[in-house]
Amino acid sequence: QVQLVESGGGLVQAGGSLRLSCSASGTSFSILTMGWYRQVPGKQRELVADITSGGYTNYSDSVKGRFTVSSDNAANTVSLQMNDLKPEDTAVYYCNAEFMWSAGLNTAWGQGTQVTVAS
Repeated sequence: QVQLVESGGGLVQAGGSLRLSCSASGTSFSILTMGWYRQVPGKQRELVADITSGGYTNYSDSVKGRFTVSSDNAANTVSLQMNDLKPEDTAVYYCNAEFMWSAGLNTAWGQGTQVTVAS
């Protein structure tokens, strides 16, 4: 299996920046895609941004131009640089990985990290 450990997050004023990082560990796995989702109470978890092992990126319309997702395939890490943060970006952010291992295709989630943007 794969375990994801997140770091970063916290409280920031509107217009500020934060950086989230996530590291994947385990045995005999191959990452296909890593990315970030977010969730606020009472709403569904939504995709923020993801990146494939080939470097193809995908962003939600609400963060395009403000957030940048990047990865280090050799280290199995993904980062999310968040600039010009807005109060509506406040949420719990979850790292996600789609990977192949001996049992086939699977998905892993991090424990979540709180991002709070004060107006």
